This record gives sequence, C-alpha cells and structure tokens, in this order.
Amino acid sequence: MKINVLVAEIGSTTTVINAFNGIFDTCPTFVGQGQAPTSVGEGDVNIGLRAAIIDLSESIKVTSLEYDDLMSTSSAAGGLRMTVHGLVYDMTVRAAKEAALGAGANIHMITAGKMRKTDLNKLKEINPSIILIAGGVDYGERDTALYNAELISGLNLDIPVIYAGNIENREEIKEVFQNIHSKLYIVDNVYPKIDQLNIEPTRKVIQEVFEEHIVHAPGMGKVREMVRGPIMPTPGAVMLGTKLLKEELGDVLVLDVGGATTDVHSVTEGSDEINRLLVSPEPISKRTVEGDLGVYVNQKNIVDKIGIENLAIKLGISTEELNNLVKIQKPIPVSNIEKRLIEELTLEAVITAVKRHAGKLRDLYGPNGKKTIAEGKDLTNIRYIVGTGGALTRLPNRVEILKSIALSNKGNELLPNKEAQILVDNNYIMASIGVLSEKYPEAAIKLLKNSLEVE
Repeated sequence: MKINVLVAEIGSTTTVINAFNGIFDTCPTFVGQGQAPTSVGEGDVNIGLRAAIIDLSESIKVTSLEYDDLMSTSSAAGGLRMTVHGLVYDMTVRAAKEAALGAGANIHMITAGKMRKTDLNKLKEINPSIILIAGGVDYGERDTALYNAELISGLNLDIPVIYAGNIENREEIKEVFQNIHSKLYIVDNVYPKIDQLNIEPTRKVIQEVFEEHIVHAPGMGKVREMVRGPIMPTPGAVMLGTKLLKEELGDVLVLDVGGATTDVHSVTEGSDEINRLLVSPEPISKRTVEGDLGVYVNQKNIVDKIGIENLAIKLGISTEELNNLVKIQKPIPVSNIEKRLIEELTLEAVITAVKRHAGKLRDLYGPNGKKTIAEGKDLTNIRYIVGTGGALTRLPNRVEILKSIALSNKGNELLPNKEAQILVDNNYIMASIGVLSEKYPEAAIKLLKNSLEVE
C-alpha cells in the first residue's frame, strides 16, 4: 500500500506513527495509527520508528507499506531543554520564557539579572539543548545581557545560543561568541519596548535551532536516515495546530493531559474590556506546561491534591481499595474503576492547569476608591475548547471534563464561558497536524477538522 505522508511522534517512551493519504486531494484522509516503544536507549530511534510502521501495517491489514514523505515531532532525549537568562523577571525574562514555551521548550532554568557562579554551575549540570539570552528594551539597559553573555561564553559549551535582547548589543554579542564552540543566533528583541512583547521571531528560530541540533541528542543520531521532512518539538507542533484552528474557527484553547504533565495552549487576543484593564501584556499565543500534573507518572501529586478520602468518596470505594488501585495503576486504564480513577485525576488536572494558565480580575483600593485590574491571560473570548492527548481523547466522560472548566469559575477568573464549544481530537493527531501544516497547510486543516468533527 502507498501512503502519501507518515508523521512520527517520537516520545520519551512511545513512538506513534500517523498515516495520511490524499494530501493533494480535496478530501485528505487519516489512514491509521501505529505505535512502538521509543528506542532512544538503544542508540537509534529508527528501530522504534520501523517497529511503529510495522504496527501501522498490521493495524490497517496490509503486508507491505510504502510512503512518499516522513515527517516527525520529538520529545525524546529530554525534548527541547532550554535555559532562559534575562534582566527583569516581569519584563524581558517573562517575554523570553513565553517565546521558549510557545516553541515547545521544557524550561529547566530561569535567571533574572546578572548571573552568579552557582547559576553557571547549574547551567553546566542541566546541559540544555539551547540557551536563550535576553535583557533590556531596545536602546535601554545594556550591561546585564553583555555580562551574562560573557559568563556563558566563558564556559565554552557546545550548545547553541540565541540572543534576543537589546539590539544595541548585537555587535558586542557577536564578538563575545566569535571563537567558541557555541553557535550564535541573533533575533529581534523579545521585549523591544515597555509593555510590548515580540516573541514570534524568537519562537521561530528556537524551532529551527532545535531541528538543526536534534540529531545530536542521545539516540537521535540516525533520525535523518528516515525522516525527510521537518522535525519539531511535539508541544511546538501542538501550538502550530492550535494556531491553525484559530485562523479557521476563532479563538481556541487546547488541553493535553499526559502521564507526566498537562499542557495548555491558547490562541486569543482576549476581550477589549479586559485588555483595557491589563497591567502587563500577554502573548496572543500562550503555552503553559504543568510538570506536577500527570495522571500516571505524577498521579500521586493529583491524588494528594484531591485528598485520598474525598477521592474514595467520588469513586464510591473505600480508602483501602483506592490505595491498592493507585499502587497497581497502569499507563492505560482497562477496568471501569481504573477509568473512573483516571477521569477524576484528569478533571483535577484540567481545572488546575487552566486556572494556572488563565488570568484573574483583582480589586485595588486607594485614595480614589476601588479600581479593578486584570492580571494574566484572558480566556473569556474562547470559542472552542479542544481535548487532545491520551486521556482527553479516550476517556468516556472527556466532554463533561472539558465542560467543567467554565463551571469552575469563582467569578473573578478569566476562564472560557459556558458557550464555548467542546471538541475532541478523536484521531489523536493534533501534534501531527502541526508539523504537517508546515508543508501541507490546506490538507492539515481539513484533516484536523475531520478529527474534531467540525464542518
């Protein structure tokens, strides 16, 4: 059988292959899905890739499978690990952080102001995929970014460095990194003026740098032998898919509850009313990742948050039965009670993650009386809430879980309204669609709308 495009999602534990046909037709189709354990530990991810393709062949019942194109997302080998170093946390550091998260990075370290020896030691221990240096508005403060750049260059690490700070520093930054191993990339300032974010140029370069250097990660050395198209961080691909939906349908919120983390992606300008009250700017495209909210690896965190007794009551079982259930919990629930447990954990993860992602209204009292301000991301204009990932595409009560977001509002939270429509990525292809959209945008949006069952 001939397949137009295969898209691989190379995860830390599992590699998933999605197959698509009719890419150049008016009605492209999702053919099927295969999966296999990721083979990073064996020093060659192609082993897992080939095994996933074989599994795909078996699932669609064909003896041989050929394909024209193979693209990929990856969170294997630690994914896109980044450190971010800026001037003031609430300004340039936050802007740089938003750019990194929007590109699909896992941020392992953030510093504000001049770095110290302990910061440098930690940086070496982390051994990130990319280092991002920012600091100072254009034609503003210069010294901090230059100081940090000199310290980082002194480590002589073979790690790509992106400079996205005050444009007055560009020539000096080039000199600082002139004769060392780190490859330097210079982009527009992420915070060019007070209260102005400019994260898209940095986000784009981060993904380009990731693709250029991913082959150097452990086990990824032979990935280019099979993958012909782009390789991008899996969360960054989900963000591209989210942006695609925003262009086609309107303001959108996408949630992915996984075994280890919960990711929230939103693309919305917010309402004019709330924007007038905002005390600091928010990016149109925002991603947050909650590393403590996972329904398998980090399920104990959520169980403790709910409370063992409360959770047992919700499930209609004794605390002893619940403790035993938690101890033997599998990555994929099978029995009804296992599914009910994961549903409760997913519900708590969804509500908590969205509330951390969203902003709030706050009242300030001064000499002139009460003044209401808004802090954080405004989600009140969201038209569609999308569930992707294993939990939110497979659990029986996934739609009810997503509906609970609006119902959980305490009144001062900038959450989506009850009118927001719930959609589910039934084919579990959101990340694949993101990478597919780089080369086949028209087919990508049609395939995603089919998976979401949107006309």
